[in-house]
Order: sequence, then C-alpha cells, then structure tokens
Amino acid sequence: MKRIVWLGVGVALGVIAYQKITEARSLASPGGLNRAVASLADSVAHFADQVRAGMGEREAELRRGLGLES
Repeated sequence: MKRIVWLGVGVALGVIAYQKITEARSLASPGGLNRAVASLADSVAHFADQVRAGMGEREAELRRGLGLES
C-alpha cells in the first residue's frame, strides 16, 4: 500500500515538473519573450496613466483648497 502511495506522489511530482519545464521553455522562446515584454510595457503604461490621473485630481483639490479655480 505504501508503494502505491509513493508511486502516486512520484507521478504527481513528475507531471508538475514537466508542466513547469514546458512553461519555462515557452517563456524562453522569442514569442514568449515578446509576450512578456508587451505585458510589461502595458503594465507600465497603465501605471503611468493612473499616476497622471491622480496628479490631476490632486491638483484640482489643491486649486479648490487655495481658491484658485478659474
């Protein structure tokens, strides 16, 4: 009975390791690198847009607080 349990554990670990290796190999391909760089660029652009929006909101709050609204 112990052998069957350990066999199952070994098979499960083998399947997980195979999936991780396959995933790493696909990330190392040119297409995988392009996807990773595009994802990073999209994230940076989204962050910059959020920062700009926050800056605009804060500037409007400061202008209202100082009575500088036009």
